[in-house]
Amino acid sequence: MIATPKTADNAKTRRFQEKRERILDAAALLINRHGVRGMTFVDVAQLVDLNTTSITYYFKRKELLAAAVMERSLQRIEALVEEASQGKDPRERIARYIRLTFNLQASIATDNARPIAFISDIRALNEPFNSDLTQRYIEVFRKLRTFFDPPKTETEKTLGTIRAHVLVQNMFWLPAWISQYSTGDYDRVCNRMIEIFETGFAKADSGWSPRLLQIDESSLKVGIEGMPGNFARAATFLINERGYRGASVEQIASELNVTKGSFYHHLEAKDDLVLECFRRSYGRISLVQRAAARADGDHWQQISSSMATLLNAQLYSEFPLLRTTALQALPTE
Repeated sequence: MIATPKTADNAKTRRFQEKRERILDAAALLINRHGVRGMTFVDVAQLVDLNTTSITYYFKRKELLAAAVMERSLQRIEALVEEASQGKDPRERIARYIRLTFNLQASIATDNARPIAFISDIRALNEPFNSDLTQRYIEVFRKLRTFFDPPKTETEKTLGTIRAHVLVQNMFWLPAWISQYSTGDYDRVCNRMIEIFETGFAKADSGWSPRLLQIDESSLKVGIEGMPGNFARAATFLINERGYRGASVEQIASELNVTKGSFYHHLEAKDDLVLECFRRSYGRISLVQRAAARADGDHWQQISSSMATLLNAQLYSEFPLLRTTALQALPTE
């Protein structure tokens, strides 16, 4: 075969695309380990055996690379949602989506599919990427919400939104725990999850009558010596809103109306404060669980009271729990 300008251009384009995909793969892995802010050109270059100058040939700035990773991940999630939406009824559509997601994770685990990034860190991106990708996610979510029967009332619409959130969050968090199982067990775990979504885990005649549990937070053995309590509260709000990497020391200090120097007077590093936020959140969850175990009623009453108490803390209290999405960006040390 004689090479022509057209075939040469095609080969060049193919090589460009292949290398670009490898860069996106590496960036996705790093975002999953360290978050958007923790992903660097240096680390990406090391994973693909290139220098940082070569990376900038494909993506001029790190944020462009991070946005491209998130865009590709959303495209793949959207493809799963679209395929699952062909089911004839809600039960079949939901089961299809769960099975397709498990199949994708199995392919990724066996290196038969490209990695997919956790999209929870979209909020750590600057504008316009944050708004553009968030809008794209909302569109995917709305498509997923159509898995359920069309709502006839506002209450039914709200319930559909809640159900869609439960479904999508369980699928998004799948990579965080599925690696504890052999890929040979994925089908069994998938079938069990589908069963839970179809039938739940409470008895058919179980009602929803939770009691808000009272806990004594003064019993928590947490706190950094000399650190004011409002530091953890301000950091929790900011991290929940912008992610671990998105909440800088400057922003936390500004929220507290103190100087950056005053912040470091109480703490050696931001990581110390974030770990303190985690300790407080997990400590409060543990107190709720223990209070539920001591409360009257059957196991469903204990579970529903625990959920109601934690939801009340998260949505209505002055000090919410720290979202676990911040875990992915914490340093491994």
